[in-house]
Amino acid sequence: MNEAIDWKRNDEIGELVKEYNKMVSKLDESATALAKSEREGAWREMARQVAHEIKNPLTPMKLSLQYLQKAISNDSDNVKELTNSVAQTLVEQINHLNQIAGEFSQFANIGNPRNEVFDLHEVLYVVTQLYGVNDRVHLDCTPLPHPVLINADRTHINRLFTNLIQNAIQAVPENRIAVIEVEEELRDNKILVRVKDNGLGIPEAMRSKIFTPNFTTKLLVLV
Repeated sequence: MNEAIDWKRNDEIGELVKEYNKMVSKLDESATALAKSEREGAWREMARQVAHEIKNPLTPMKLSLQYLQKAISNDSDNVKELTNSVAQTLVEQINHLNQIAGEFSQFANIGNPRNEVFDLHEVLYVVTQLYGVNDRVHLDCTPLPHPVLINADRTHINRLFTNLIQNAIQAVPENRIAVIEVEEELRDNKILVRVKDNGLGIPEAMRSKIFTPNFTTKLLVLV
């Protein structure tokens, strides 16, 4: 903090002190304005991130409901089983969305994980079920034949694979069936999950940016 100078005399030095004090005041005002701008910028960035996280599951959730409506209209034999499956998937996704929205309301806690031990296959099953009803998507998941217990935030892991599969689908041109392969491999007590698509890929010149927050090649794909 820059403090103003207290000078009682009305002389040449006093005039310099007045000018100095004015500069200190302007500097404080600028610092306050900058801090406010940074806070507002952080909120805008967080709002964009939350909107991104919430938007991704909405389309497959809508497709799931439309698929269920179509099955009911056609009086399909497996309507009961399909209803239970879709309902379970949607309820879990809604719970995750509620948690994301709740974290946003507590800005300081948005990045704090709530770790628990759970089977990774439960999350992968829900996410693949969510996208599996899309006629434009062929999703093949090959999990290990036994539970894979991890200690992590379930909602964060759900968001991770939701975004990966959503990005994989969007990387495939619309005139092509999106073939998404999810494979698991156990390496030295660590689980490796591969998500592979038949899209256009990422140009080598842009690969250094793939871990930049909100980086996307969608415009490149659409051209």
